[in-house]
Amino acid sequence: MLPILLLLLQLSLLSPSSAADFCVGDPSLPTSPLGTFSCKKESAVTATDFIFSGSLATPGNVSNLLKAAVSPAFSSQFPGLNGLGLSLARLDIDVDGVIPLHTHPAASELLLVTQGSILAGFISTSNAVYCETLNQGDLMVFPQGLLHFQVACGDSPAVALASFSSPSPGLQITSIALFGNSLPSELVEKVTFLDDAQVKKLKKVLGGTG
Repeated sequence: MLPILLLLLQLSLLSPSSAADFCVGDPSLPTSPLGTFSCKKESAVTATDFIFSGSLATPGNVSNLLKAAVSPAFSSQFPGLNGLGLSLARLDIDVDGVIPLHTHPAASELLLVTQGSILAGFISTSNAVYCETLNQGDLMVFPQGLLHFQVACGDSPAVALASFSSPSPGLQITSIALFGNSLPSELVEKVTFLDDAQVKKLKKVLGGTG
């Protein structure tokens, strides 16, 4: 009985109660099993804890393989979001740039295009594809956990704001998960139906070994 009581006490310290107005995260304290930060003492909370003066107004560095950048305002960058069930990120996609197929295991995503045009889409669990070109002012939603992507269209860079239904949405990029790891090439070939040359080429590009 005592271990159960101790576990309940720990969980109550790690997450905001229903009576609490907020739970500003304290990264110096342990996180809960769900990944939320422990609450900062309310007496130590100030107005600045609810303000993010980060990089969302500044274009991200798109000098990379993807020609794209994501500038996050998640709970790890903005502890005031802790426990509130939302977060935000800025997407910068250069001409011919791409945010490749990926998932957010812990959140749905709402994308607002603020500059340029983006070809965006997602794939359902029945393998139906929902894809559309978005222009400035357009919104698209990506349901939680589903594979989705964004590609810049036209001859100018694109910018978008992505909001999430979690302060820590999580991220897994499909190509990196497959080819940026230490799984033996033979095993990757078996599970992807690709030949040895293709797998080794992708592993070299994405930093994988084996």
